[in-house]
Amino acid sequence: MKNSIIILVTFFWSMSFSAQSLSTFIEKSDHFFKTHVFNGRVAYGNIKKDPKALNDILKLAEAISVSNENTSNYQAFWINAYNLSVIKGIVAHYPTKSPLDHDGFFDKTKYSLGGKKVTLNDIEHKLLRAQFKDPRVHFVLVCGAIGCPPLINEAYKPSIVEEQLQKQTELALNGNYFIKVNAKKKKVEGSELLKWYKDDFTMNGLTEIEYINKYRTEKIPTNYKLTYFNYNWNINKQ
Repeated sequence: MKNSIIILVTFFWSMSFSAQSLSTFIEKSDHFFKTHVFNGRVAYGNIKKDPKALNDILKLAEAISVSNENTSNYQAFWINAYNLSVIKGIVAHYPTKSPLDHDGFFDKTKYSLGGKKVTLNDIEHKLLRAQFKDPRVHFVLVCGAIGCPPLINEAYKPSIVEEQLQKQTELALNGNYFIKVNAKKKKVEGSELLKWYKDDFTMNGLTEIEYINKYRTEKIPTNYKLTYFNYNWNINKQ
């Protein structure tokens, strides 16, 4: 009986500590984004001069434990962890023109996050895409380039992460930086992101345009031809 009580106390203490750590991580991340992100652009130069806040947040993220059984906690943690790690990677090479100028930026450089050693691709493909099969994740993971959906100047928070996912998807698919509609020529140009992850956007039997229309106020006729414009890999610096 005594051992069972000790195990239960340890379990609930661990859960409480993890929840507190996640809350602190979200709070500090929120302050960081508010300080260094404006209109989708990041103040990499300022962060390079004083990286302490970023390093402290990522250090805190090392020991945080989240389970995909709690979807909101899990998604909020890994979305923020991805975006912060991208900033960390760019700052490490700053000044730089593009994340693609650095071999292994997405698939070799590993970060200690959530009790794991992971690359940016691990977070995107294994920990988020594979877990939820929700294409909206593509509109909140920001790869540090102008071609990405813009980085918001706040953290993704467990209490509102569903609303944030929805909002960023709607902004991307209604704006003219990700989707360009030419009614005269009956065509629509989309970001290459739609091409790279076509399987995500066409799951459940949808066409790409049908998926886009789920979130658009002004629907695109389904007979329009979809082509793709080149992704802009220049960094999203201020």
